[in-house]
Amino acid sequence: MRFTAAISHEGEWFVARTLEVEVTSQGQSIDEALANLREALELYFEDETLPEDIEPPIIATIQLSA
Repeated sequence: MRFTAAISHEGEWFVARTLEVEVTSQGQSIDEALANLREALELYFEDETLPEDIEPPIIATIQLSA
């Protein structure tokens, strides 16, 4: 199963969030944040059923004028 992760840099941490389900993790590097997110997803789906068909999210950039 493939998920989409959005990663942001917040202070000293990289925060990785999946866009298809509400699972988030963090790490001190992007690779660590993604590894921790993978582990969090595996733990999440121990108690949840894997979705049969996940549509990929639509990702768009929005610009506001100052």
